[in-house]
Amino acid sequence: MEYLLTTNSLTKQYGRHKAVNAVNIHIRQGDIYGLIGRNGAGKTTILKMISGLAAPTEGDFSLFGKTGKDAYEYMSRIGTLIEAPGIYPNMSAAENLKLKCLAVGVRKKGTIEELLKTVGLENVEKKKVKKFSLGMKQRLGIALALVGDPDLVILDEPINGLDPQGIAEVRETLQKLNKEKNITFIISSHILEELSKMATNYGIIHNGILLQEMTREELLAKCSERIELKTDDTRKACTVLEDMGIEKYKVVDADTIQIFERLNDGGDITMRLAENGVKTMGITVKNEALEDYYLNLTGGIVNV
Repeated sequence: MEYLLTTNSLTKQYGRHKAVNAVNIHIRQGDIYGLIGRNGAGKTTILKMISGLAAPTEGDFSLFGKTGKDAYEYMSRIGTLIEAPGIYPNMSAAENLKLKCLAVGVRKKGTIEELLKTVGLENVEKKKVKKFSLGMKQRLGIALALVGDPDLVILDEPINGLDPQGIAEVRETLQKLNKEKNITFIISSHILEELSKMATNYGIIHNGILLQEMTREELLAKCSERIELKTDDTRKACTVLEDMGIEKYKVVDADTIQIFERLNDGGDITMRLAENGVKTMGITVKNEALEDYYLNLTGGIVNV
C-alpha cells in the first residue's frame, strides 16, 4: 500500500460557499503531515471529513487502501483531537482517560498509566484537569486521541495558544510517538515556522484550495539562500556554470536559474556569461524565510 490516506477531489460546500474545493492530499505511513493554512482556510473542515465527523459534498477519500463506505470501517484506527479537547475539568487526567477507554471498549490493564507516561502526565494523574496549564490540557487531549492504539492521529491546531514551553512539550511528545510507535500524524496549523520543526511533509491550503504538497526537504530548498539568475539563454548559461564547476543549480523557468553554491561569486558568474555571449538580465541573492514563502504563496498576512 503506497499511501495510508489519500483524498480524491474532496469538497465541502455550505450554500454557495465552498469551504473545501476539490482537495487531493497524499499521506504515507509514518509521515508527520503538516496541513498549513490561515484561520478559515478549510483545514478543520478537511480533518472533520477525513475523521468521519462531516460528510463530503463531493469527492471521497481512501483510508488504508479502502475507499467509499469501506473506508469508514477503518475509523477505529484513527485518533482525533479536533478543536478543543473533550475533557471533564472536575476529573483527573486518569479519570478522563478511563471514561474514553470504557467508551471505545479498551480494557487492557495498564493502558491509562502507559498513556499518561507517553504524554508526560504520569506525575499529575490525580490532579483535577481544571488546574492544568493549556499545554497540559493539550497533552491530555493527545492521550485521549491515542486510546485504542490508532495508526493515524489527526490533530487540529494542537499548538494554538500555547506558550513556548507548551509548544516544545507538545512537539517532543508527537516526535516521540512518531519515532517510537510509527504513528502517522496529520497536524493542522497556521504557524509554519513551528510546524517546520517536526513535519516531514506539507500541504498548503488557501481559501479551500490545496496550493502545494511538498516534502520538508523541498520546502527548505525553496527557502534556502541562493543566487537567482535571469538570462536570455538558460541552456547555454547552464553549460557556462558547469564549466565553472558549479553543480548545485536548478532551472526554474525559461529565463531563471537558481544557484545554491558560491553565493559570493555573482560578479565572476556574470563576467563568464558575458564572455560566452550570454546576457544577464538580472542577478540577486535571495534568502526567503519560511513564513515569507508562505505569505508570498498565499498573498497576505497570516491570521493569528
